[in-house]
Amino acid sequence: MTGPRPAPPTAERGASVIGARLQGVDVARAVALLGMMAAHVGGVADQLEWTDPATWSAVAHGRPSALFAVLAGVSIGLTSGRTAPPAPPTIGRVRARLAVRAAVVVAIGFVLIALDTPVYVILPTYGVLFLLVVPVLRLRPAPLLGIAACAAVLSPIVATAIAPAYADAGMVGVQLGLVYPVVTFLAYVLVGLAVARSGLGPRRRFPDDAPAACGPCRWGEARGRQVALLASGALVAAAAYVVGAVLAPLPDDAALAFPGVPYAGASSTPAEALAQLFLSPRDHSSSIVDVIGSAGVAVAVIALCTLVFDGRGRIAERIAFPLAAVGSMPLTIYSGHLVVIALLPAYPGSAEAWGWFALGSVVFAMLWRRFLGRGPLERVVGALASLVPMR
Repeated sequence: MTGPRPAPPTAERGASVIGARLQGVDVARAVALLGMMAAHVGGVADQLEWTDPATWSAVAHGRPSALFAVLAGVSIGLTSGRTAPPAPPTIGRVRARLAVRAAVVVAIGFVLIALDTPVYVILPTYGVLFLLVVPVLRLRPAPLLGIAACAAVLSPIVATAIAPAYADAGMVGVQLGLVYPVVTFLAYVLVGLAVARSGLGPRRRFPDDAPAACGPCRWGEARGRQVALLASGALVAAAAYVVGAVLAPLPDDAALAFPGVPYAGASSTPAEALAQLFLSPRDHSSSIVDVIGSAGVAVAVIALCTLVFDGRGRIAERIAFPLAAVGSMPLTIYSGHLVVIALLPAYPGSAEAWGWFALGSVVFAMLWRRFLGRGPLERVVGALASLVPMR
């Protein structure tokens, strides 16, 4: 005999139950982490020129950190009800847990800054972004994207306005809000939250109906959304970069630009400076084109990874496992690579160095995941957040 059928979920319980992990999201997160490592230690090219393959490594500038932020929004959405965020009072507890996570991430960020590496640490901005999305957790995708669009428009204005305040700031000050501007990265997190709310996996009929247990027909429904996200992300990114390349070609001295801040070039006319402010295709420039283009690339990567790896059976799971293991413990891997940089006698900067960092990250994550499960820092953050009761 089968057991009794579960009672229909209450408004409080229903959307707070989290289904199985989406392995494709973990793979995408690994791509972001390894891309950020490449930007830190890989000796990548300064500027990307699509006609010059020798510069293609410059794709690691800006876009991995944007992907990391979009994935933060996706993670927040997946852990707060996926397509159906819970009603009060459960949503209040979810918000409290998110606030705890934010505080811990900021604290870890300050510890990493204290290591005094030449790497700009994203975690303090990351934690602040967690707090900023607390009020909008129950919004649907359309209003989330509307707020993200407003943030994208304000991004270059705010980045330019705050830049003078950092003129005499030291390394610590520069890392707090300049290299990773809060308004700019808020747009990315909101896009990620909208993606999670639109549905990356099968929709659940009951709270205990986890995506891993769904039949092929329901994964078929999810495939349509994944394909739509992939196509829309790729088209939006391509359109943004074409517009930027045509209307705001990079100045000859663009390599002098500081990350996170718009740059017009010494000999630019007022019209050219205005175009660079809003439409520059330069990565990590905080322009509207940069924000839209980077967000589009991020959405396409996430959709592609979920399309390829989720709901495809054991063979796909095994193929994805090395990267999925890395992506399942992003805080540990990100923090760990900065600790290694701090311990090295000289700062690394070559493709070979990146290869060793990537290999070490994959081997560590695979072994830890296989034998110990959740990443060490993820376990600490989860334990602290769980101090807020859900019932």
